[in-house]
Amino acid sequence: MSIEAILGDHRIVPVLAFKSVDEALAVSRALVESGIVLLEITLRTPVALDCIRAVAAALPDARVGVGTIVDPAQVAAARGRSRVWCRQALRPDLAAAVRECDLPFLPGVATVSEALAARALGFRTLKFFPAHASGGASFLASLQDVLPDLGFCPTGGINQTNAGDYLRLGNVRAIGGSWMVRRDANGGIDLEQTRAAAEGLPHTTRVTDHCRRNCSSACITPRNSARPLSLPP
Repeated sequence: MSIEAILGDHRIVPVLAFKSVDEALAVSRALVESGIVLLEITLRTPVALDCIRAVAAALPDARVGVGTIVDPAQVAAARGRSRVWCRQALRPDLAAAVRECDLPFLPGVATVSEALAARALGFRTLKFFPAHASGGASFLASLQDVLPDLGFCPTGGINQTNAGDYLRLGNVRAIGGSWMVRRDANGGIDLEQTRAAAEGLPHTTRVTDHCRRNCSSACITPRNSARPLSLPP
């Protein structure tokens, strides 16, 4: 399955780092039940691969992405996991490993030169990271006419205040961030707060089309609603 087919018309990719398999299952289930099915579980903790396996097995509607890949061996470790895709920097060794394992790949870029290099390798949907530090929504807007056949999934510095700036762009397929899954002072994740944040997000292209036409930069249209919602900072 291609990365474009996995993304479909879904617009939000929570970027997740879990401390345990139980935490991963609870948070991922809350997100999926709230309508968010694209989940990027990063390889930033010792239990990350176990979390990816458990979530992919327990939640058939989830489309689990592997993030923060820095070694081709990590690509091989994700091989054979249903509905698993990879999201990381564009490096020749990683691209070769992904193709060898036949995994959908969302290569990361931060410049026009890197985007052109990814395009030359046959990729048409790219991760833009770190988005805010690399020019943000205005940078992606400037690429719409220059590289019209490329789509982007910006991540890095995106939050509930600036998400609408990205979602209104025609070349943005989805946005990634962790603002909807926050840890408290004790290091835990409040599932009710996660559900509330997730249910207020624009999950599909259908609802965010409203934002492209009508809304201010702070407006995000909630799922299954024609009325714009301005989320507080």
